[in-house]
Amino acid sequence: MIGYYNYTVILTYMSLVSAVLGVFFALGIDCSAPHPEYAIICLMVSGLCDMFDGKIARTKKNRTENEKKFGVQIDSLCDVICFGVLPTVIGYSIGMNSWVDMPVLAIYLLCAVIRLAYFNVAEEERQKKTEDVRKVYEGLPVTSVALILPLLYSFYNDIGAKLFSTVYGAAMFIIAIAFITRFKVKKPCMKTMLCFIGVGVIELIWMLYKVKIK
Repeated sequence: MIGYYNYTVILTYMSLVSAVLGVFFALGIDCSAPHPEYAIICLMVSGLCDMFDGKIARTKKNRTENEKKFGVQIDSLCDVICFGVLPTVIGYSIGMNSWVDMPVLAIYLLCAVIRLAYFNVAEEERQKKTEDVRKVYEGLPVTSVALILPLLYSFYNDIGAKLFSTVYGAAMFIIAIAFITRFKVKKPCMKTMLCFIGVGVIELIWMLYKVKIK
């Protein structure tokens, strides 16, 4: 079979499956009403999986160079769906469906793809020079939307459905520009990652309370 199959990519694939499920929820499974709130939860699950997939991959010490390259490529390809396509579909499902909104959705996805492609090139070059773990990122990591957008969505009822699509679109545009802006972001350590998980749990509880998921 084509590909590399071992435990190092399991979380990456789980992240992708969660994102695909999120797309179904956002669009409405079996032509039912869209459920962007469930899609947001799937986005958070994808973010959680992505947070630890790299650490798990590095536990396999005997990876070949091709396995390492495959891991970088498959991670970014899945990230396109999880943190590029899914937030875009969520935007469409909450009302970003006018001719004004379409360019914003396209720009967001384009910037996410550009950033991920650039990361792949930069990471491949970096790994030729050192085996040390990356300490900083350039630009806003695409995975950050797994925290930012759920936090924003938790205020959906407070903002109101009509205005929220505009707020969501503005946030997507700002995030898109941050994806491709050259600035340094320190890679989070384990303590910071645990704090992110804590923030995510609080966001989830708050969102469930606000949207009254039954």
